[in-house]
Amino acid sequence: MMQAKPRIAIAGFQHETNCFGTTKAGLAEFEMADSWPAMLHGAAVIEETRGMNLPIAGFAKAAEAAGMELAPILWSAAEPSAHVTDEAFETVCAKILDGLRAAGPLDGIFLELHGAMVTDSHPDGEGELLRRLRAWAGPELPIVVSLDLHANISAASVELADFIAIYRTYPHLDMAETGGRCVPVLQHLLTGDRLHKAFRQMDYLIPLHAQYTGAAPGRELYAALPPLEQAGVLADIALGFTAADFPDTRPSCVAYARTAAAAAQAADHIAGVFAELEARSAHPMLSPEQAAEIACQPRAGRPVVLADVQDNPGAGGTSDTTGLLAALAEAGAQGVLMGLFHAPEAAVAAHEAGQGGMFRTALGGRSGVAGDKPFEATFKVLALGDGTCRYTGKMYGGGVAALGPSAALQLAETQADITLVVTSIRNQCLDLGHFTHIGLDPAAFKTICVKSTAHFRADFEPIASAVYPVAAPGVFPCDLGTTPYINLHPEVRTIPAKG
Repeated sequence: MMQAKPRIAIAGFQHETNCFGTTKAGLAEFEMADSWPAMLHGAAVIEETRGMNLPIAGFAKAAEAAGMELAPILWSAAEPSAHVTDEAFETVCAKILDGLRAAGPLDGIFLELHGAMVTDSHPDGEGELLRRLRAWAGPELPIVVSLDLHANISAASVELADFIAIYRTYPHLDMAETGGRCVPVLQHLLTGDRLHKAFRQMDYLIPLHAQYTGAAPGRELYAALPPLEQAGVLADIALGFTAADFPDTRPSCVAYARTAAAAAQAADHIAGVFAELEARSAHPMLSPEQAAEIACQPRAGRPVVLADVQDNPGAGGTSDTTGLLAALAEAGAQGVLMGLFHAPEAAVAAHEAGQGGMFRTALGGRSGVAGDKPFEATFKVLALGDGTCRYTGKMYGGGVAALGPSAALQLAETQADITLVVTSIRNQCLDLGHFTHIGLDPAAFKTICVKSTAHFRADFEPIASAVYPVAAPGVFPCDLGTTPYINLHPEVRTIPAKG
């Protein structure tokens, strides 16, 4: 019997797995602070995420306003990387289940998940976690889930969860809002009523740099959702994470309605929109040499942004590839700002040299990807930092990134004028704070190079004259036609069919 004040357990377990990555996510990676907070337990799950753009924060705020009593269990996330180790997955799952068992009587569960977790033993990490939770909770306890826009959703996850809400923006400006959208649905489920579900998977992949929701096809896909809601159907779209190599890697949609027919009709409609837009999902990228040509063009006013999309640490990249850097240096580009390079040894050397000091090092080039090699040069230390970076942009504003010992370096003994930021902890360059925290003004440069795929757009587009994706070597492939998939479903196309 439901209590007078519904008691809801909340937990989060996030990882986006790049099956082509070089390093795995172990337990330490889930426990540490990086671009996300460190692992949180109990009341800290609410208190230390309050006001942040996170689903669990949005759910907690809306649930408290709705008069629900919350039983916070655990929240944990690791930077995107290769597979989650069995030790990490089993440990975090056990913590969540143990917390649920110890929480006392519950009326429902909210889970903040990603939707693209691949572990050493489980290709569908979220589906396995939901299977275990449902086995403990039984068929009647409502379980609602938030997922990332880049989720690869399995039929098992849809069956095991009563409701799934998915981010609708990339950059993900609506993470907290997505968590909040789960609350009224959970209230409905708590009455004992159930929603009919429909699930559809698409038959082609969309490269991540083409999933930006400010342009086609994402803009048109998400425009299909509001009319469905006006008709009483709750529907969401996942565009898929293309580096998680397993059979459910693909875009998909979910729909919930009071009748099975209405849910199915909505899902079929979304699938039809996907089919119509397939030819518009191919977005060209520049070569590093073409990007260098643009950087060398005479320019006044706002800077150009070059996105090193295949070395995005937010998609499991190493954040240390040097293809774009080498091309810019070879071309003698002027007024260039680059970041963030994950280069702990260079950061140590910079701190030893001190501000104004000089040192020589072989930077990066450790990805193992063909065409990537260390960039050997002399650098001047412009500034030093402890890596405490407060986000100022819309996506993570209010949060604090832990970058570890960091430095701003200037390429020396060369005709090129290039400034770059090196860090000791991998972090996607998606916020102006990644540069301003160490005393650099991105708007003062001619060209800004970011190791990010699309999240940077929220904070950098307002100061940019143009944005170009660049296909330098990296472990996050955006040219899907050459990606060495092993487990992709045979019906899924990696090169979009032309309309």
